Amino acid sequence: MFDALTDRLSSVFDRLSGRGVLSEKDIDEALREVRVALLEADVALPVVREFIAKAKEKAAGQDVIRSIRPADQVVKITYDGLVEMLGGEGGAEGLNISLNPPTVILMAGLQGSGKTTTAAKLGLKLGKDRKKVLLASLDTRRPAAMEQLATLAVAAGVDSLPIVAGQSAPDIARRAMSAAKLQGYDILILDTAGRTTLDEAMMSEAAEIARIANPSETLLVADSLTGQDAVRTAKAFHERLPLTGLVLTRADGDGRGGAALSMRAVTGLPIKFLGVSEKIDGLDVFDAARVAGRILGQGDVIALVEKASADLDVAKAEAMAKKLAKGQFDLDMMADQFAQMKKMGGMEGLMGFLPGVQKMKKQIAEANISDKALDRQAAIISSMTKLERKKPDILAASRKRRIAKGAGVDVSEVNRLLKQHRQMADAFKAMSKDGGKGFARMAGMMGGGGGADRLKSLGGGKLAMPDQNQLEELGKMAGGGGKLPGLGDGLPKLPGLGGGLPPGFNPFKKS
Repeated sequence: MFDALTDRLSSVFDRLSGRGVLSEKDIDEALREVRVALLEADVALPVVREFIAKAKEKAAGQDVIRSIRPADQVVKITYDGLVEMLGGEGGAEGLNISLNPPTVILMAGLQGSGKTTTAAKLGLKLGKDRKKVLLASLDTRRPAAMEQLATLAVAAGVDSLPIVAGQSAPDIARRAMSAAKLQGYDILILDTAGRTTLDEAMMSEAAEIARIANPSETLLVADSLTGQDAVRTAKAFHERLPLTGLVLTRADGDGRGGAALSMRAVTGLPIKFLGVSEKIDGLDVFDAARVAGRILGQGDVIALVEKASADLDVAKAEAMAKKLAKGQFDLDMMADQFAQMKKMGGMEGLMGFLPGVQKMKKQIAEANISDKALDRQAAIISSMTKLERKKPDILAASRKRRIAKGAGVDVSEVNRLLKQHRQMADAFKAMSKDGGKGFARMAGMMGGGGGADRLKSLGGGKLAMPDQNQLEELGKMAGGGGKLPGLGDGLPKLPGLGGGLPPGFNPFKKS
């Protein structure tokens, strides 16, 4: 969602980074370009004006102009401004869970904003936190809306209120409240009706439901692709409902991101969640500092560790670590690695979390780092017999031709995969010489959970962009040639944002 803004801001800071000393004129020109970048990203004009005024006041100080690396200070000032615009340094804002269950969460929003899907996603997330969740659809107008929520509830592994034909939305709310209390539910999520446009009937109904349910949380679900329309919608709902937070859907789309940057500042409401995919688990807790870091090309390594902790098959990872510790690495294990990567969002999804990758789209494309390359690699391995996957040394020319034909690729791609496997096997064998302690430690930390907390506690290091060797290895794993033209041995850092990305993308070792 923020790709265009990231590209534009990165180009501004790149021009500043080559200068040893900045004049007030340099700073004014840089902030003028930041202003244009924010406006092009569809950020509301009053929000941009306030942002630039505060940034200019800080950047014009003598501490910046006389500092050793003034360009870095401008980056830091922009980062701090983005964090403040998005909600401040307080971290992710959790839901207000009542001490006297059930906690009622009311979902509001326009039709088509993803409200019903978000209700189910939230149910899944709360269910994983060991909460007993009940979903109830109060949408009596949209055809099959209640059936849709019931189907999504099954996918999320939570309960839904039985459908009774002919009931009004307020009556359904009363029945849901009674069922949640009698059956001992921790959370009751009420999915209200939406319209294609704001109207008095919808607002009155939503206000009446809020009076009946007295929700602890009233979340407005808004489509981030609608830009400033989403901001106007939020203001209109906030005037009639006691909104406590915002949920932005389709954050994985190609919108310009202005809604996310504007809604917090315009409404004063915290953004609590981002809908990041159509999948039932595609709901992320919003964290202003981490989103600001991603906008500035710093990635989000903590989110990557959290994703790994949640999505990786721990038993399989531990079994693989034990084999790797003994220097064993066959093609079945390689295929398992591809499957794990796909489960975590594929190469393209994972690289979005890595610092600096946004600035190197062209080089990444030339290195052939893509999910399609992963799929081809997996297809080649699937075309082999069990014996061939265990003992790739037996693959003579005739076997390679058969495998290539079965996978629909050239023999050269089979040879490239085998070469890549040999290189990885040799690397793992070399790493196993320490008795496998490194593999066991990583598997244990992943299996024990809390990876993100461990990463946060490391401190000290700066988030640095991956160097050429690291990206080449990613290219090899994704089936590409691995060469990234035009890159030096090291890539520049954007300092001052904290965190710690160690060499080799190992989030468990202090840099």
